[in-house]
Amino acid sequence: MGNQIKTVFFLSIMTCLMVFIGGLFGGRQGMIVAFILAMAMNFFSYWFSDKIILRMYNATEIGPEDNHELYSIVHELAHTAGLPMPKVYIIPSQAPNAFATGRNPEHAAVAVTSGLLETMNREEIKGVLAHEMSHVKNRDILIGSIAATMAGAIMIIANMARWSAIFGMGSEDDEDGGLGPIGLIIMSIVAPVAAMLIQMAISRSREYLADATGARLAGSPDGLANALEKLGAYSKRIPMNANPSTAHMFIVNPLSGNSLSSLFSTHPPLEERIARLRGIHSNHYRTDKINKGRAFWENLSQ
Repeated sequence: MGNQIKTVFFLSIMTCLMVFIGGLFGGRQGMIVAFILAMAMNFFSYWFSDKIILRMYNATEIGPEDNHELYSIVHELAHTAGLPMPKVYIIPSQAPNAFATGRNPEHAAVAVTSGLLETMNREEIKGVLAHEMSHVKNRDILIGSIAATMAGAIMIIANMARWSAIFGMGSEDDEDGGLGPIGLIIMSIVAPVAAMLIQMAISRSREYLADATGARLAGSPDGLANALEKLGAYSKRIPMNANPSTAHMFIVNPLSGNSLSSLFSTHPPLEERIARLRGIHSNHYRTDKINKGRAFWENLSQ
């Protein structure tokens, strides 16, 4: 619940930021236009974001007759999580990766690249899919899509504000809410950075939660931890032609090939994610040994 409250808070800030930029660009009228645009983007994202992203990556829906093992893993995880069976897609890309999308668990989809199926064993594929099913279970697949759409819209409005300031079209009337050309230029630089930071904060908190939930769904954190190690190595060797606005939706950042993208990554460090998963394994191991030891002494005393 804490993660959900935090996400709603961040999305509210993004909406307010969008309206504020609209006010700088066109005063009160600009704020109204920006608010209407923000609501329209939320509505559009709710209904169509999943279809757009799947089409963007040429994903093909499969059934049990197309890839029985992949389909059966998803079916098993959905049953364990108490979720409806999502649609399953394969993306024709050699870069191993995966994402989940959809507006709710009843209209969810999980997609994996052909490269992931070729480089992972069954336990690792299950770990990756458990992570993606956790996004579905935690109901944050829609939130990620809306955040991306809102961030993109903020950047568009910021660019409009910058060009308006350059050509002297910005509102300079204080009563109308304008800050003049210099204020518009400053905000056109700050606003996209703020939108990106909010998007990063949402995505990073979601990834940690999905890793923990995925470990429980899979029955062990080992598969996901091993998969993340492989994904980290392959992402540096096999780049993926991914749209930056959708990068946060993948299990690992598909744009992690350079230092700048790593600095502003929407994902937590892989090393930290793997360490947390290994910690889950260690804690379970210690708890199991304690329980076995307690049972031994209890049986001995009887």
